[in-house]
Order: sequence, then C-alpha cells, then structure tokens
Amino acid sequence: MDIDQARTFLAIAAHGSFQEAAGYLHLTQSTVSARIQRLEEELGVRLFVRNRAGATLTIGGRRYAEYAKRLVLTAEQARHHVGLPSRYRATLRVGGRIALWEGLLPAWVSWLRGHAAGVAVRGEIGFEDDLMRRLVEGTLDIGLMYSPSHSPGIVVEHLFDETLMLVSSRSGDTHPGDDYIYVEWGPAFDIQHTQSYPDLEPPPQVVSIGWLGVQLMLANGGSCYLPARMAEPLIALGRLYAVADAPRYPHPTYMVYTKEFDNEIIPLALDGLRSLTRSA
Repeated sequence: MDIDQARTFLAIAAHGSFQEAAGYLHLTQSTVSARIQRLEEELGVRLFVRNRAGATLTIGGRRYAEYAKRLVLTAEQARHHVGLPSRYRATLRVGGRIALWEGLLPAWVSWLRGHAAGVAVRGEIGFEDDLMRRLVEGTLDIGLMYSPSHSPGIVVEHLFDETLMLVSSRSGDTHPGDDYIYVEWGPAFDIQHTQSYPDLEPPPQVVSIGWLGVQLMLANGGSCYLPARMAEPLIALGRLYAVADAPRYPHPTYMVYTKEFDNEIIPLALDGLRSLTRSA
C-alpha cells in the first residue's frame, strides 16, 4: 500500500462517494476505483459498500481508516518539517473560520509561541465542509468552526459561545433596514433570525462570512449580525454602532480534532485554546 492509496481511501470516506472523491483529487473515477481495488487486494478485505447513495465504510474500512490517517499524517509532517530550520521540532496545522482568526486564533498563536517556541504553525481559513474533510483525511490537526459534522475517530468539543449582535454603520438604526446584509451564520442562526424578524423581506445582500459583511458596511453603509468579539473593536473606534434593543443570539464554537494523534504538541495546543476562551 502507498500514500496515494491512503489519500484516495480517505477522500472517499470524507465525501461518501467515489465520484466526488475523484473530482476532489482531480482524478478519473476509474483511477480512484483501481486504487481502491488494489488496496483491497493488498489488505485482503473489502473497504467500502457501494450503492446508489454513495459509498460507506465496512468494518474493515473503519479499522483501516486510522492507519490511513497515520500514513497521510506522517507524509504531511515530513513534507512540512524536513525543510524547517533545526530550531523547530514540530509542525502544527490549524484551520478555522475567518471570524475566528479575528483576535482568538492570533492570540492563541502568541500563547503557543510562549509555551512551545520550537513549533511551526501552518494556519488556514476554511468552511466547515472543507475543514472536516481535511481532519478526516489527516491533513489538518485542529479545526475551529461553528457547525461541525460528526465522523468516526473525530472529537467535537464545545469551546465557547460567540454572541451574535446586530451592528450598523449608522448610530440611529433600530432594526434591519433596506441595506441589511444577511450573514449565513448557519441553520441555528437562521431559525432564530426568522423568529425574531418574521416580516423581514428577503435581504438584498447575502454573504457567507462576517468579514465580507464588515467590508460592505464600511464601504457602502448598512447593518448585519457579527460576533461581539469581532464588532466591539469597530464600535470602540466609532466605525460601527450597536443596534439598541436588537435581539442577540448565542453561537456555539467548537474545536475539532482526531481522537488518536502522533503529534505531541496537539494536547498542549488544545489546552491553550481552552485556557484562552475560559479567561476571555
């Protein structure tokens, strides 16, 4: 068995489909099928059950998944670590939603440097689907996100709750106006938002990330919901204003990581995230 077989196996496990994995890996479906067939022959066990709904892991597939992650993880660690200066002893790969790179994750990187100076950090921005897929594939150590999915061998730990608040470029706003910007904060927010504003017309502006909502407000005016942690510095500068009496919503934040790992820095990194959010 080789790394390409392991990567292909994990891509199918993450996507639940040979076809989608082929697209993600930029391979033909026949190449993907051939790799899995050779892998199954080498292991002497069937790894997937294929049907119209896609592909699901067999018992043997679930057992092999941990070994596949280790193979890919070892290769990734070698690729990132070998070329580093000798003073670095490990590499940590962390991905998160862009809003979580506003304040929280930079503060955590600073904390980590103070507690483990010999660790190189590779930081990435992503949405939940991509971050979860990378965790399943073994190419990401820790993911910070709002709406994680669950997968065998993956730990989903509640870290803290954001507070989503309505802010505006104008000081006198009392509710979403004609230039309201709807930020897609996830299903739970959508339900609460609809309950709070049942008569609100479909907003003319919809964005997938809060950062983009901020840029539109600052450039063109308007209002949108942002995490208080993200909005308060802009409010303090007088660039945005909190909308008085507007409902606020809790927004759970999670850190996600693999149940088993070989990187000795991960427990320290997780403790650092817990410590920072408890003291915030």
